[in-house]
Amino acid sequence: MDGYGGRRHKAEQDAMTVEIGYALVSAMFAAAVVFGAVAGPALLFDLPDLLSRLMLWVGLTLAPIVFVVRAVSVVVRFRRGAQPSQPGRTSPDS
Repeated sequence: MDGYGGRRHKAEQDAMTVEIGYALVSAMFAAAVVFGAVAGPALLFDLPDLLSRLMLWVGLTLAPIVFVVRAVSVVVRFRRGAQPSQPGRTSPDS
């Protein structure tokens, strides 16, 4: 990517599109796992009403937080250039 505001090449645009797609899919998966782990027992088992509501509330609160954190972390890591410059090779400073 050009650091001076120039136009991006098609390959760079495609790479960013794929990375955004990966970020969204992996963030949805992580949020679903967290929601299932926290609120799942409340939905599957006959728990006391207060505990069931608390678990659902915590699950509904944590899932979007996990989604945003995961999506942002994937995109930020990609923008920093954590990938090698040539496929199949490590970067020279590694």
